Amino acid sequence: MLTKHGLGGTQIKMVLFDSPNLTGGIDDAIIGTVTAVPIFIPMFLLFVFFVVLIGGANAQNKRIGRMDIPMWATIASLSTLVITLPLTVVEGMIQLTTFSTIVVVTIMSGFWLFFDRNKNEV
Repeated sequence: MLTKHGLGGTQIKMVLFDSPNLTGGIDDAIIGTVTAVPIFIPMFLLFVFFVVLIGGANAQNKRIGRMDIPMWATIASLSTLVITLPLTVVEGMIQLTTFSTIVVVTIMSGFWLFFDRNKNEV
């Protein structure tokens, strides 16, 4: 990318990464972005987790006056897992460490929910 600089000179600006090729479809563009920025998918999934967790807990707090954090942590981790599962179909989209972390968080939040309740609540 060339731009004019001063009295007719040119300055070369460096781009951080190449733009993805959009002619192959959206999955090729996302894979290109993930290849250039490997933290993109984990940060997106973390964003989804916290939006569901905080949004659901705040809505419940407004409605009934208290937050049920174990329930919303389980719902948030399940929704993140549901988003993650289709991403495993395309090779290179999600790494094994990210997928295993999401599965472990889902299992642990499920344990937290069931151990937080009495016998007849869940």
